[in-house]
Amino acid sequence: MSEAGSFMSFQTVHNHQEGVVYELITALAPRYPALSGNEELLADVACVALNLLSPRYIRHEVDLLFFTTEGERALNQAAARKAVEAAFERIGRSG
Repeated sequence: MSEAGSFMSFQTVHNHQEGVVYELITALAPRYPALSGNEELLADVACVALNLLSPRYIRHEVDLLFFTTEGERALNQAAARKAVEAAFERIGRSG
């Protein structure tokens, strides 16, 4: 695989948790006024929350829908919310 043309593109592979965490941060930020206007601290919240979660690598959202049950998706959403809330609390204490 040393030839430039033989390298596969992995640009479609991503961690599904990132989008979930970013959406939750946007939704929950108003509850944390000391952090909500500070993009640097919100990025720290994202990093802490993502590190609390197991990554879910996918290529397409439909892959996740196909391979998980509705119950699993609900549990994943609850875990993400818990991680984001914990991250807000942690960054809020240190900031």
